[in-house]
This record gives sequence, C-alpha cells and structure tokens, in this order.
Amino acid sequence: MNAAALLLERLGALLHQSVRDDAARHGLLPIHVQVLAYLAQANRYSNLPIAIAEYFGITRGTVSQTLAVLERKGLVTKQADARHGRRVHLTLTPAGEAVLQGSWSHRIDAALGELPLEPQALDAALRALLASLQRLNGQRAFGVCRQCAHFLAEADGARCGLTGERLEQEQTLRICREWDAPRTPSA
Repeated sequence: MNAAALLLERLGALLHQSVRDDAARHGLLPIHVQVLAYLAQANRYSNLPIAIAEYFGITRGTVSQTLAVLERKGLVTKQADARHGRRVHLTLTPAGEAVLQGSWSHRIDAALGELPLEPQALDAALRALLASLQRLNGQRAFGVCRQCAHFLAEADGARCGLTGERLEQEQTLRICREWDAPRTPSA
C-alpha cells in the first residue's frame, strides 16, 4: 500500500470516529448523523428516502428505520410531493440543523481551509478519486448540481437538462442523485 492510500485509510478512520462521537453526543447512531448531514446538502431530487439508500449503499428498510428515529426525535420532517403521488421529500428541522452545528463536517471544512493548497486543485483531485472508486464499486456518482452534465445555465436562471425543470439558485449548489460527469469534448 502506498503512502497516499495509508493516509486516506487513516483519514477515513478519523472521520468515522468523529461521526461516532457526534452521534453519541446527541443520543444517535452514526448513520443518523450522516443522514442529517446528507439532507443538509441534498437538492429536491435527492432529499428522498430512495436517494439516501443509494447514497449510503444501505437497504430501504434501514433507511425507513433511520428516518423513523429522526422523525420521532423531531430532527426531520416528511413532506408529500405535490406532483408525484407517494413520493416524500425530507427536510431538516431547526433541531436537525442544530445537531450539525460544529459537527464533523464543519471540522473537515475548517481543516481543509487551513491547507496550503489551491482549493480547486484539491477538489478536482478528490472528485476524480471519488468518481473512480464509485465506478469500481458500481455506485451512483452523486455530485453538485451545477457541476453536472445536465446543468443548463440560461439567461434567466438554470434548468436541469435531464428533467427540464427550472432550478432555484440554492438548489444548484446542492448534491443531486441524477448527477452525471460533464462530458469532455474529444480531440
């Protein structure tokens, strides 16, 4: 194993420990805190129970149990989708947002901000590594809406090229389950 792989393994272990510590502090399991962090970043195509299952590679039953706990503790709410029958969208409550204050994800952001690296170069390298590992594991990519092949910037805003729907500015900064890597023109 090369040095970079060892460093990534160690970073992964530290992240897992941070998630466990945050969860324990709030009387939750690690997956509960991870789902809250996911929902804080998910757009309207991704704040669905099925998207959570795909993102974390867990069963629908596990998602259902997790959401039941989070709902019972007042950390998330379910809202019916007006256009799609039985589909429900999940939203963090103020209590759910409070769980994330000062959490592992904020500590990672702070640590990354202290690195003497060009943020765009680090993002690109990590994104490439993530995409490669997701391909190897046969998982959906998920990514930030405005960095997607389907993202269409228009004079009066933005639109999803896949669904044809208008996108609010705030939604374009969130992760999406329909994300696809932008195509590079062939030479």
